[in-house]
Amino acid sequence: MADRVAPRSGPVSRAAGWARGHVPTRDSIEANRYLRPVAHRILAPSLWRFTRRSVPRGVALGLFTGILFPFAHMPLAALTALPVRANVPVAVGTTLLHNPLTTVPLFWSAYEIGHWVLRLDRDVPGAPIASNVQANASWLHWLVSHGGPATIVGLVILAIGLSIAGHAVASLVWRFRIARKWRARAHREGPTRTI
Repeated sequence: MADRVAPRSGPVSRAAGWARGHVPTRDSIEANRYLRPVAHRILAPSLWRFTRRSVPRGVALGLFTGILFPFAHMPLAALTALPVRANVPVAVGTTLLHNPLTTVPLFWSAYEIGHWVLRLDRDVPGAPIASNVQANASWLHWLVSHGGPATIVGLVILAIGLSIAGHAVASLVWRFRIARKWRARAHREGPTRTI
């Protein structure tokens, strides 16, 4: 009894407890009647293993779908992980980059990048607006001619750029983690003898 460690009671342990209760298990996915036709594909063990190739693919896929598709990005990431052979939990988890706190900065930076790439002229500062009707019409015109295309182009560029960067960072972190494990094992075992 004295060796038992007291359970932690912090935000991380609460989140882990919540996830254990709400994240579907392999058995519940298998038993779901809607997923039964594709359950053998979704539950393939290679999609749930954390390997040096599947984790960076999952990070890249999750960032790409999380940025480019603001709604239903989690199911889309899970479905596109199948043909890409990406890690499904990592792909779904990294879609959380696009959340209510990051939506405004993400769309603003996408607009700025798209505006810079498309080289759209900025509005003339101080131009008077005659009436609300004219203001609404000019806003709609701006949205269709400048704002929408610039934001879409910026979102595509951000999604591609961040997914490439995420893949590179995940690969490097994986490589450093494995190298550290090898060094620790070599240190633990000591110098090897040759006879």
